[in-house]
Amino acid sequence: MRHTIAVLVENKPGVLARVAGLFRRRGFNIESLAVGTTEREDLSRMTIVVSGDDFVLEQVMKQLNKLIEVIKVSDVSKNSVERELVLIKVAANPQNRGEIIEIASIFRGRIVDVARDSFVIEVTGDEDKINAFIDLMRQYGIKEVARTGKISMQRGSKALQV
Repeated sequence: MRHTIAVLVENKPGVLARVAGLFRRRGFNIESLAVGTTEREDLSRMTIVVSGDDFVLEQVMKQLNKLIEVIKVSDVSKNSVERELVLIKVAANPQNRGEIIEIASIFRGRIVDVARDSFVIEVTGDEDKINAFIDLMRQYGIKEVARTGKISMQRGSKALQV
């Protein structure tokens, strides 16, 4: 089972390394990690996806709460909005450009760069949508892929705040 954990931390050098080190020492694998500043510049939000049963989730959350720089830890696996972003560079020639543009449009993607022999396309959505888009682009020749990893936020008025 996959769990998504939101962690509010102090925005200081070395915090990410300490959090990643905690996972390494405990033998937990991080499947996805996204980090960015919040509405307060002194705080960052980490969204971490980890696999395991409820015991693993409980242990991860307890260990994270022990770190001094960690302000708040929350399981946001349920009742949340989840998204990923992918930038994908695809080989494009005069014969297939129209098809690629059409498929990108169906996935609500945006072409953010055009070169003589390629497009860079931006797509956001859940993991299944991103994977489906990448699979469709394989037939044209993928040159490069960059994914953000999952970000997640609880629905409704509930918020991860200090």
